[in-house]
Amino acid sequence: MPEGTARSLPLRQDALNGIATIAAGYAIISCADAAVKWALPEVGIAVAMIWRGVFGMIAIALLSRGQGLRPRRLPLLATRSVLHCAVTVTFYLAWARGVSLADSYAVNAVAPLAMTMLAVPLLGERVGWRRITSTAIGFAGVLVMLQPGGELWRWEAGVLLGGVCLLAVTRIWTRVLAATDTPQAIAFALLFLHVPMGVALLPVFPSPGPAWPGFGIAFALAFLGLANGCAHFLFARAFAIAPVAVLAPWEYSILIWGLALGFAIWGEVPGWTTLAGAAVVVGAGLYNIHRERVRRQQERAAATGVAASDRRRAEGPQAPSTAAVNRPRGPQGQA
Repeated sequence: MPEGTARSLPLRQDALNGIATIAAGYAIISCADAAVKWALPEVGIAVAMIWRGVFGMIAIALLSRGQGLRPRRLPLLATRSVLHCAVTVTFYLAWARGVSLADSYAVNAVAPLAMTMLAVPLLGERVGWRRITSTAIGFAGVLVMLQPGGELWRWEAGVLLGGVCLLAVTRIWTRVLAATDTPQAIAFALLFLHVPMGVALLPVFPSPGPAWPGFGIAFALAFLGLANGCAHFLFARAFAIAPVAVLAPWEYSILIWGLALGFAIWGEVPGWTTLAGAAVVVGAGLYNIHRERVRRQQERAAATGVAASDRRRAEGPQAPSTAAVNRPRGPQGQA
């Protein structure tokens, strides 16, 4: 997007455009997840990663017109991409083992809470007692989802939870990389690393089907890559035109898509423990977003007050106003 485009729009219009853009991105990436979940029994995890990487790179290159793809902080970008590939493996493994989309998205809702706590050691941010308390409540919701006897009481959910914690780390590093690298460079590097990582994992996760999948599976895999590229591009555009605090709650919209797509394609219906735990996690996440918004407003107000005070001190004592000088006086010279 050309510089100045966001500033030329009213703030409310920025927010509405950003919400529409990021909501479309989450809808697209949810459909891509459904496509790969459908194709995994035929191609396996490693092959799905390769297809996602190849067609995702094509989508990013076309949408960005080949501009802004050059990495700047290559070591951190590569490390972040490798970790995100590990996240992909955990989700693909869970889906291949029968974990539903809605269940995996419910566990994925933990990522914002994990980011809140990891931002303290990784970014040096301060987290107040309110956000610490709400985060602890959110993790209690995780225990509700993973309680013994519940639908998610299985080892795949533990692997998925570990992947979500890695996902939180990669998102924090994305914030660090945003200071030097473009969003399309970050996304392109991620999708590029999917190809060699997928090739390296072929001996571990060989394809259970033929070397070249049928038309339907190939179409689903191509859609997977192209949709991921488009979604990442939409995410970058949304965060370029609207505040993070406005967009962050829409991450939870994938829960709705997971419920709808899982039921429509596989007849999946999450258990009550998953839904109840997810409600607690989402509620805690939304409260953290609210507290972050309040904290930012307080910081801006304090900074504005300090700047005004410094400006008054620099100007020195103010001269009497014209109205005071010209005020009519009585016979004895009293105002």
